[in-house]
Amino acid sequence: MKAVHPSPLLKFALLVDAAVSGAMGVLQLSAATALAALLDLPQPLLLGTGEFFVVYALLLVGMATRARLWSALVMLIVVGNGLWGLACVALLAAGALAPNALGVGFVLMQAVAVSVFAWLEWRGLRSSAPASDASRAALS
Repeated sequence: MKAVHPSPLLKFALLVDAAVSGAMGVLQLSAATALAALLDLPQPLLLGTGEFFVVYALLLVGMATRARLWSALVMLIVVGNGLWGLACVALLAAGALAPNALGVGFVLMQAVAVSVFAWLEWRGLRSSAPASDASRAALS
């Protein structure tokens, strides 16, 4: 597996993704009832995604603070963010959710944010230096 020394852009992108995801998770967990009423979104959806965001943010902080990363793990984050964005749009397009205008904006804002994070993380990965064989052995 290919390992890299994360570029400053990759570290920055992971940390910003972590900060936004963590803040969103805390907001959704602490105000799920109010958000559900304000946005016309299901409270269980807000709670479930809020829990995911908090755990995901912790993973990203751990990744951003490492001297070496598996490039496949970073690509998993990139693809996951891209799929999250598509899923947000698909949920709205399919009529699986019936949010009000604020709720639509909330979901679309997530789609845009994760798409930007995916692009930044991908660019950051591309600008990361390959790790040496000795560095790769340390990751195993």
